[in-house]
Amino acid sequence: MTHQDRFEAVYDAYYPAIHQYAARRTSSPDDTADVISETFLTVWRRIGDVPRGEEALLWLYGVARRVLANQQRGASRRAVLAERLRAELAADRPVRPVDLEHVRTAFDELPERDREVLALACWEGLTSERIAKVVGCTAFAARTRLHRARKRLAAALERQASLTIAMEEA
Repeated sequence: MTHQDRFEAVYDAYYPAIHQYAARRTSSPDDTADVISETFLTVWRRIGDVPRGEEALLWLYGVARRVLANQQRGASRRAVLAERLRAELAADRPVRPVDLEHVRTAFDELPERDREVLALACWEGLTSERIAKVVGCTAFAARTRLHRARKRLAAALERQASLTIAMEEA
């Protein structure tokens, strides 16, 4: 019997039992499929270690049990990492004070092209030369775009201020 023949015989004989074992211990069909595939991958790699007869099923249960344990440890590590990343991102998130909401509103009114160069200059701290590399233009063109974007932002801020004053007077 070849390696492949032996694997196919084990697979055909014990797939239903391993499927049921995994399905009863996992929360989703995807997790069940992962356990089954990892279990039979181990069988393929270690076909010489698989016992004959009914002992093979017990060996497969042992393999599936270890695969499930690895899967649970991985899920636990991912959950801890995700929580840590959420905490780090929340701590690093720039605070947007309420009194600067008018700046955000004016910024949002600008065309995307203006917002991009302003954000690169102000938020990312890039020079005109570096902005040019990011947006794919010359340094002169980047300086010009940045200058014009700043003028349009100033005009939008003036409009916002005028609206605020008009609303306060009404």
